[in-house]
Amino acid sequence: MMNALERRSTFALSSIFALRMLGLFMIVPVFSVAGQAYEYATPALIGLAVGVYGLTQAILQIPFSLIADRYSRKPLIVLGLLLFALGGAIAAMSDTIYGVIIGRAIAGGGAVSAVVMALLADVTREENRMKAMAMMGMSIGLSFVIAFSLGPWLTSVVGISGLFWVTTLMGLLAIAMLFLVPKTTRHHKNFQQGYLTQLKQVLKMGDLNRLHVSVFALHLLLTAMFIYVPSQLIDFADIPLAQHGLIYLPLLVISLFFAFPSIILAEKYRKMRGIFLTAIAGIIAGLIVMIFGFESKYILLLGLGLFFIAFNVMEALLPSWLSKAAPIQSKATAMGVNASGQFLGAFFGGILGGQLLMLNNTALGWGILTGIAILWLLISFGLKQPRYLSSLILSLPKVQETDEWTSQLLAIRGIEEVVVMTDQQVVYVKVDKQQLDETARQHLTHLLGKEVAI
Repeated sequence: MMNALERRSTFALSSIFALRMLGLFMIVPVFSVAGQAYEYATPALIGLAVGVYGLTQAILQIPFSLIADRYSRKPLIVLGLLLFALGGAIAAMSDTIYGVIIGRAIAGGGAVSAVVMALLADVTREENRMKAMAMMGMSIGLSFVIAFSLGPWLTSVVGISGLFWVTTLMGLLAIAMLFLVPKTTRHHKNFQQGYLTQLKQVLKMGDLNRLHVSVFALHLLLTAMFIYVPSQLIDFADIPLAQHGLIYLPLLVISLFFAFPSIILAEKYRKMRGIFLTAIAGIIAGLIVMIFGFESKYILLLGLGLFFIAFNVMEALLPSWLSKAAPIQSKATAMGVNASGQFLGAFFGGILGGQLLMLNNTALGWGILTGIAILWLLISFGLKQPRYLSSLILSLPKVQETDEWTSQLLAIRGIEEVVVMTDQQVVYVKVDKQQLDETARQHLTHLLGKEVAI
């Protein structure tokens, strides 16, 4: 069970993610039409205004995350959210499409997705990491559906510039949520190295690269599908565009009832690799259903339902697995590379979705997406079961020098990381039980002043 500190932190950091995504997604379903009112607007520049956010996100995730592994994460998150809010304000005050493009690029410069996830990993114990990441995944999925439902209505009330002001407000609200997250000081077995060496170390790890490919493929398929499927819901299911959010929301909720048991199986019974591969197979199954049944309303919805179930499982599994597989001293860097893969996937998924719309062959379009998913599955077979650490939650003992005490802890074989929250007088100690021998246990008992059940 999560403790109060973990629940509060998970709520706050999930809200930060959701508020950013809500501000971003509300613009997507309306800007292709509303953007035509801007001076100098052309279809290509309107597309650039939408897509440039993802491009600057992809470019800057890695620099932000490299810095986050050296310095405190919270100030970086504040900086990123201020950039996000500033970009929204610039876009809101612009009369030309070029001003909107500049504003969106600056908003994308607040590339702190990986830093937020790394902070969530810091303040949650290993055994609760999956639950925390699942809640974050749900918040993203829910913000997506709410944004697509709310965006058109809100634009009719406040206009497109008003929608950009709402984005600025979302960024400032997200900063306020950060005050709910405790101050943390990270201590780990420190392997000091240059930024480039640190990045190279992360990029050389085969399983991490397979996870980066996975998040790229997942968001490529998701974005392409959301461009490709609306016209089919209109043509074959007789569901008008204004009601599509009412279709996505129940499918998302239903998918969560299937996703949660899968997540528990993956974490509690250490079946992460099997559930991961099954989720990719579920995505393939959903796409195959749509190849052969897109002309039927209910079969089309069945295919979408299968896709959503598998998507929600993957959305929770990927960050959790990444936090287990990444080197502890380079956790944010690995998450930064992964977040870049996510935004690049969305960028290329948008391009691919547009190309599929021009095919005039619906079954072939679904077949192309299925082929990408099958290739993803083949690449993922090389994944090995992740290493499982355990977390001890302890009261901070009364020691004169905390840094010296944590250094002594980290010298014990099997102790991987220590996260100190001085305001709460709490310590998380991450342990590899398989490496903890009797000598190490005795040393740990001596440092803690009491015997701890591990």
